[in-house]
Amino acid sequence: MTPPSEITLRAEMLATAHKLVALRLNRGTSGNIGVRYGDNLLVTPSGVPVDDMTPEMMVTLDFSGKFTGESKPTSEWRIHRDILAARTDVGAVVHTHSTFATTLACLHREIPPFHYMIAAAGGDSIRCAPYALFGSQALSDHALKALDGRKACLLAQHGMIALGRDLNDALAVAEEVESLCEQYWRILQVGEPKLLNSEQMQEVLEQFKGYGQ
Repeated sequence: MTPPSEITLRAEMLATAHKLVALRLNRGTSGNIGVRYGDNLLVTPSGVPVDDMTPEMMVTLDFSGKFTGESKPTSEWRIHRDILAARTDVGAVVHTHSTFATTLACLHREIPPFHYMIAAAGGDSIRCAPYALFGSQALSDHALKALDGRKACLLAQHGMIALGRDLNDALAVAEEVESLCEQYWRILQVGEPKLLNSEQMQEVLEQFKGYGQ
C-alpha cells in the first residue's frame, strides 16, 4: 500500500483535530497530534484553536527536534518524536485533555482490568505516568515508560496519550480509553470493582489478535 502523501496527512490531522473537539476529548487549544511521515514527523502547531488551524500550519519535525515551517510545533513535540522513534509499530500519536482520563490522572490512578476492553489499550492495565512539567523531556521519558507494551497511558495532572498504526486507529484508542475512564470513575462512586485476573486478561489479549477484518 502506498503511504499517504504529505498533503493527505496534513488534511487528516486537521480532520482528526476537529473530531477530537466534536467528541469532547479536547477543547480550545488543548491536546495535540503527531504522525510519522517518511524520515520525519508532522505535529500540530502550538497554541492554535482548532477552528483557526489549517493543513499548512502542521509542522514538519525531524527526529533531532529541528522543525521547518512558519508555525511553532506543539510544546509536546518531544512526546511525539520520542514515541515515534522508539515504536516502529506506531504511526500516529493523539494527546488529549479529556475529562474522565484527566480526572483519574489527577488521582494518579492507573486503570485496572475492571472490564475486558482494557485490552484495547494493549495490556491488562492502563498505566499513569508520573507528573512532569508539560513540554519537558522528563514528561516524554515518563510517558514512554508508561507506554511500554501499551497503546495508551494517562499523564498525571495532565491527560492521556493514545497510539495507533494511523490516525483513525489512534483516535479509536483515545475514544475507547476515555469511555473506560468514565466507566471506572462511575464505578468508584459506588465502590471498588471486581477485577479480571491475569489469566482472563491474557485470554482477551489473545482473542484480540484475531479480532476485526
